[in-house]
Amino acid sequence: MDRIVPSTMASQHPDNASVPDWVRDQVISGDDEIHEAYLCFSKFSCKEVMWDAEGKDTDPYVVRKLLTKYPEYFKKHKLGSELFLTYRVPNPSVEVAERKVFLEALESIPRSYDIAEKFYGEHPSPPIFEVILPFTTSYREMIRVKETYKRIVVDLFNSTIDFTGTKLRQWIGESHPKNIEVIPLVEDIETIGNLDNLLSRFIEIYTPSYMRVFIARSDPALNYGLLSATLMAKIALSKICRINKNFNIPLYPIIGAGCLPFRGHNNPRNFEKFASEYRGVTTVTIQSAFRYDYPENEVINAVEWYNSNLGRYEASILDKHEEDIMLSSIILGKLSPAYRESVEKTVDVVNMLSRRIPARRARRLHIGLFGYSRRLGGKNLPRAIPFTAVFYSLGMPPEFIGLRALEQLSEE
Repeated sequence: MDRIVPSTMASQHPDNASVPDWVRDQVISGDDEIHEAYLCFSKFSCKEVMWDAEGKDTDPYVVRKLLTKYPEYFKKHKLGSELFLTYRVPNPSVEVAERKVFLEALESIPRSYDIAEKFYGEHPSPPIFEVILPFTTSYREMIRVKETYKRIVVDLFNSTIDFTGTKLRQWIGESHPKNIEVIPLVEDIETIGNLDNLLSRFIEIYTPSYMRVFIARSDPALNYGLLSATLMAKIALSKICRINKNFNIPLYPIIGAGCLPFRGHNNPRNFEKFASEYRGVTTVTIQSAFRYDYPENEVINAVEWYNSNLGRYEASILDKHEEDIMLSSIILGKLSPAYRESVEKTVDVVNMLSRRIPARRARRLHIGLFGYSRRLGGKNLPRAIPFTAVFYSLGMPPEFIGLRALEQLSEE
């Protein structure tokens, strides 16, 4: 593998309390997000930007706008080889209303390549060649993403479009890149428990030169509680490290964590401890609150430290039996039930108060994993960010919810 794996991925999570002075409104949207992506690269030194088409409107012409608005910067810092733009697409298996957005995002990838080729010259590095698939629960979903791109986007260019045998590619040009990489975003306990099989089967089918795996840290806290989410992330890192050694294929874990302790405690004043806590992580998300709720010098210092030092901590490989005990007996047996029992009693109040939390991005309706739980009688909770904001606003840190379960754990 000859690509650079970025250590810092700026994301569009709407968790910032402060609004940047360059935003025209209280909500960051439209061309402001284009400018934001440029600032993430040029000002904050992030090496990657997640362009989020999952649950929000997004600009499919981001590459063209970046290269035309900031040509001098991107001539010096090449998109696709030094800096990276990575789509987060809706998962058609889960987000039914967004199914066609998934296809639209994939169809825009060759167009972005054409723009980069005109800007950089022949055969540039593809500006977009990886996509993040949220709510990944099976290797089959990853296969569907790769095959959809190959068969519906790339192979379509070989179609005959008139009676003389003219191919589509002869009229509008070739389709590049010919292949994309899929980054599974794992968020639920069942998938993390089965992560060995998910990754192994995918590797056996495609034998990729490398893989990136995205571990959620914020949504699992909403769904299972702080302690469970922390253990789940460490179990996932252990499994990824084991697969890495078994197949001798580089696996690069990404962790998505917010600034507040409940959502991960990844912020400019805790970055070294965070890197030590989640050993083995190769890439961390630099979310909106990380960038806008702290002094700029602290933000830049933390990002530069990550760029230079992240990955030096090797993950601890847990015994398989230890992983199973943690997942079944501790998380599912003790910690998660206590947390969910407490949260269930607050659902109506939390939903009412969450509507008063200021929006920071223009998001569409989103149904989270928690909403599918029968144990809540079909009631949905808001997303992790407003949920966390409600409890902190009330002076009740959500980290403490369900901690009574610790009394039930034996020394063993």
